[in-house]
Amino acid sequence: MIIDSVCTYCGVGCDISAEVEDNKIQKIFAKEEGTVSQGRLCIKGKQGWDFLTHAKRLRNARVRKSFLNKNAALFADLDMDYLEPVGTEWYEISYESAYELVARKLKAITGEHGPHSFAAIGGARTSCESSYLFQHFTRHVVGSPHVDNCARVCHSPSLKGMRTTIGEGAATNPFDDIYETEYMIAMGTNTTEGHPIVANRMLDVIKNKGVELAVLDVRRIQLSKSATNHLSIPYEANLMILNMMAYVIISENLVNTEFIASRTKGYAEYKNAILNDPYANPEYLLQIPGYESLIDEIREVARKYATRKSLFFWGLGITEHLDGSYAVMAITHLALLTGNIGKRGAGLMPLRGQNNVQGTCDVGMLPYYAPDYQTPKEIGMMTPDIIDAMGRGEIKALYNISEDIAHIHPNQNKIHAALGNLELLVVNELFDNEITKFADIVFGVKSAYEKTGVYVNAERRLHLSQPLVNVRMPDDWEVIAEISKRYGTDLGFKTSRDVWKAVRIDAPIRFGGASYEKLEANRLRGLQWPVQEEDLPVLHIDAFRTKDGLGSFRYKQYEPRGQVEELLKASAHNGYYLTTGRVLVHYNNAAQTNMCEKLHRSHDEDTLLVSVEDADFFEYKDFVVLRSEYGESAPLRVKVSTTIKKGTMFTSFHHSKSRINFLFGDESDELIRTARFKSIKVEVIKPDYLD
Repeated sequence: MIIDSVCTYCGVGCDISAEVEDNKIQKIFAKEEGTVSQGRLCIKGKQGWDFLTHAKRLRNARVRKSFLNKNAALFADLDMDYLEPVGTEWYEISYESAYELVARKLKAITGEHGPHSFAAIGGARTSCESSYLFQHFTRHVVGSPHVDNCARVCHSPSLKGMRTTIGEGAATNPFDDIYETEYMIAMGTNTTEGHPIVANRMLDVIKNKGVELAVLDVRRIQLSKSATNHLSIPYEANLMILNMMAYVIISENLVNTEFIASRTKGYAEYKNAILNDPYANPEYLLQIPGYESLIDEIREVARKYATRKSLFFWGLGITEHLDGSYAVMAITHLALLTGNIGKRGAGLMPLRGQNNVQGTCDVGMLPYYAPDYQTPKEIGMMTPDIIDAMGRGEIKALYNISEDIAHIHPNQNKIHAALGNLELLVVNELFDNEITKFADIVFGVKSAYEKTGVYVNAERRLHLSQPLVNVRMPDDWEVIAEISKRYGTDLGFKTSRDVWKAVRIDAPIRFGGASYEKLEANRLRGLQWPVQEEDLPVLHIDAFRTKDGLGSFRYKQYEPRGQVEELLKASAHNGYYLTTGRVLVHYNNAAQTNMCEKLHRSHDEDTLLVSVEDADFFEYKDFVVLRSEYGESAPLRVKVSTTIKKGTMFTSFHHSKSRINFLFGDESDELIRTARFKSIKVEVIKPDYLD
């Protein structure tokens, strides 16, 4: 039997098909007619499914023994149908008992400390139905405004920057517009590793149509080999480089004056600011040793972008910085200057990370947005503020769904201390991981391959998943609904279809016409929101999604810091700047991929790449420890690479044993609190066992 569904990994959101026999997957592949996959899948899509049957899969509910003992009086009258010891710390219990435990303890906490003592984090790894119900339960059942999701550590700056300038924080075009474009820029995205099926399209048009690509990054990546221009830029210099491109376009009269006059506002002030900004003039690069050649390269890239129908792609290399939101605004400025938006083959393409982070934001799992990006009655705290409040003892209870904040968030020493300060931590997960080590109650739940639900990919495309195999665990929304009943509110949902009907009512602008029936009829194609009678592949054709329909210029001057500031002052810098990213075979915290034998075998440790120009320093250092002011990594294997510039390093962060995110602190985007994951100065030290 062949069953069609959607991939559970990255934001590309590939349609998949599974060959299933006796409730077991035999293989996963993609059909040629699949709109997103085009019949091709990456290694995770093809081989990343055997986690479903792994022996360590959570298939029950568990409660920590110490939690039961500590709350014995609260649960004294509860008839626990069974308690089965699991190791030394846990009992396996029925889901029904676990629902009651959570509801009782949460009601006791909010009764004493008020509803604001509860917060909810996560949801981007689950369906829109579950994310919607998660925020609804938190806001309308418990009464807390504190909801957030993993967009806080990835593309919240894209949402902020794009909504500020063009009124909508999502990709403007479908992936297939790559076949309509004349020029591409990829900045801060390692597309072949992070979004490989999008990269396939890029490589197709480079090879077969002669379309040119410019890659802007702090290191050379696989995609650089196919690029006409690769620009290795300084760390934390994105905004400077983007403003320089705008400076070239304006000073060389390459602007689309008709588009600017009819579709935008604020251009005169923007033009004056940028032409009088010394950091925006490419000649400024003459003062930065080792990067002087960028002057001509920036001019060349800017000219091509301005004079051709162009697409601009970016990823976390843009957003995970102090000025990530401003850098996204600078990218939208380039589109407004040149008219490269609102048409086929020209637009803005933020490559979202997780398989449903777009949808999770769309349905209101953000502290400052209700469903459909409406203003909520009360604005809650963002994740970094929630963690600080946990540390102060103000947040007493946390519900976490499929977001391992004890691994993938920054400043892990602080987070671990804050988690230990909670009175209640509830976690929905597929496997034990770093966050479950702190949990009081854990629900084993269905994965995306085992349930029905809507997922929204990085091009705003909705796919309706269906189970490839049947299991007895509940879906995330079912857990939430059952806890809600025992908390005092029966939400009345019997199926995911019921929940989706509520989503369509609360988010009619995007999802009003996206019925299950319509999604089922378009299972391999999907539908791009906004969906009414039809869907809408290209946004901003006639007007921007702002109140007045106009795009806005909001200039922000670059402020030298970090590596740039050091090079300006000393013509060199001491120590090393580290950036992090993904590898193809793993996904995020590798919770699923590490449980797939072939994937784990091909990458079982995070490796540190260092520059060939620094090879002498690392000559006798097979392993090193990295130290920042916030913490230390575990010993990391060293590999010399020609892709890294002198004084810089790269590593992935997939394996919690590496302790990479212990290195990063609280520095974050000043508007939206996304952590500065893409740049940290570190000291290289010997592992303790070598002393």
